Amino acid sequence: MTAPHPLKVSEITSLIKEILEGSFPSVVIEGEISNCRPSSTGHLYFTLKDETSAISAVMFKGKSRYLAFAPKDGDRVRATGSISVYEARGTYQIIVDSMEVSGAGNILLMLEERKRRLAAEGLFDSARKREIPALPERIAVITSPTGAAVRDIIQIIRRRNPSISVTILPAAVQGDGAAESLARQVRTANRYAMGDVIIIGRGGGSLEDLLAFSDETLVRAVAESRIPTISAVGHEIDWSLCDLAADLRAPTPSAAAELVSPPLDDIAGRVAYARESLEGALGGRVERIRLMMGQFSKDSLELLFRRIEQPFLMRFDDAKEALLESLSSRIRDARHRVEILSSTLEGANPRAILSRGYSMVRDAETGKIIRSNDDTAPGRRLTILPERGSITALVEESDNEEI
Repeated sequence: MTAPHPLKVSEITSLIKEILEGSFPSVVIEGEISNCRPSSTGHLYFTLKDETSAISAVMFKGKSRYLAFAPKDGDRVRATGSISVYEARGTYQIIVDSMEVSGAGNILLMLEERKRRLAAEGLFDSARKREIPALPERIAVITSPTGAAVRDIIQIIRRRNPSISVTILPAAVQGDGAAESLARQVRTANRYAMGDVIIIGRGGGSLEDLLAFSDETLVRAVAESRIPTISAVGHEIDWSLCDLAADLRAPTPSAAAELVSPPLDDIAGRVAYARESLEGALGGRVERIRLMMGQFSKDSLELLFRRIEQPFLMRFDDAKEALLESLSSRIRDARHRVEILSSTLEGANPRAILSRGYSMVRDAETGKIIRSNDDTAPGRRLTILPERGSITALVEESDNEEI
């Protein structure tokens, strides 16, 4: 029996390429994107996988530019294309012509649309969020009464601070009616003031498992809660719209329990430190007051008063001296003016003129003052009034000659 003719690697690869590409000219594959690597040239390289298998995929620039979404790891998609064999490596891949989200991808699109709509209403605004109490006395926990989350929360709070009271409000956390059950318990906790803070959440799960915590009914109930609320849904990588509406998001239920239960030892230490600080501050202030009071003896108070009084007395003395000087100056000015006026009046006094040798002449009959020769005539009697006494004269002659 003769051995079969051996084939070259290129020959067998070429045969496989012919068979595969001829058998699968067009395929539709659903799977999850992983190892997504957009290239600098615009091509998109990634892997499509399910629970047990994976296939390489490429979407060239001419096709990827028309995608309605930005592919990323974890997206579940439906890809349409053809099987191709890369002969140089002997590998096969799917060349994708078109791609759309499917399964969980549709859920993500729905959640993104809901997120945008509720954000537009302001339900996620930071201004709405309240501070979580630093030392809560009562905690209301809304979760499944049989899940691991509630056990972890209770154990952590009892270990860290057993003085905190924990109230469990049981609710369904998955499936039909879960969102309404959770929202109802949020309203119940608020109606009866069942805690200083609310923890709402559950353990991890798939995106579908956590859908109740993104339900609009629950999101609105959390946003309207008057009691500060912590959302603790799933693991750290999980997320829900409840996280955005709550006052605080905890990565896990256990982390939420730690956030609201400061250890008693820490509290006692903080109280002791605060007491020591307060006592030290009060002691220092009392000592300063004592030292200050020591300065206020009878003599020191009088000296202090004199120091305060002295500037005012000096200002008063300066003002008094300025006033007296002003009055003296005014008096001197007034006296000088009086002297000038007296001299003026004295100069205008007829008696002063007469005392210098002048006399006043009147007509003896009419009493008219004679100012010129025209005021009298020969034969008229005149009365001459010198400084003292009077003289009677008779006019014999008068002329206009100047003396």
